[in-house]
Amino acid sequence: MISIGGLTGFWIIALVTIHGADVGETKRNSLNEPDVPFPPACPTTQNLAAICYQGQGRPRYSSSFFPNSGVSHFRRRGSAINRLESWYSLCCSGQIAQQSDQILCCAKQAWKQTLSQFCMEEFSTMTKAYMCCADRGDARWACFDSELPNPNYDSKPGYTAPPVPEEPGFTFNAFAC
Repeated sequence: MISIGGLTGFWIIALVTIHGADVGETKRNSLNEPDVPFPPACPTTQNLAAICYQGQGRPRYSSSFFPNSGVSHFRRRGSAINRLESWYSLCCSGQIAQQSDQILCCAKQAWKQTLSQFCMEEFSTMTKAYMCCADRGDARWACFDSELPNPNYDSKPGYTAPPVPEEPGFTFNAFAC
């Protein structure tokens, strides 16, 4: 014979299991944090075509993507991704750089400038900064370019990025290539 308490316990466990299952498109971790794949990979000859031709298929992060409070570090990551995608568009458009080696150099400059600005924003808060921001020079870039969630800049199937305003502040230095 099954007791009411035993049956109730069974249903509670079943509901908790279903509630914790990943059944939706939106990915959140166990703490219900937004999924912002970070850091972005350093541009290379292997991923440059995807950077330039699949940009509209990679997520952008509007303020409505994030909960109202408690996730400012994810907001900064999302802003960095948005800024980087905007600056990649400039590099890939042909307005700044004409040849593929210049486009790659431009994309690398955009990547470094974006992550430098991200680190300045991280250090301007009262929270612990992203771990790579503590490094300097080549060590910082090597840290950011490790354990990457999307090293090939693959687009998200069925996703089209919403229009976002062009981010000011990037100037390509062709003499630094």
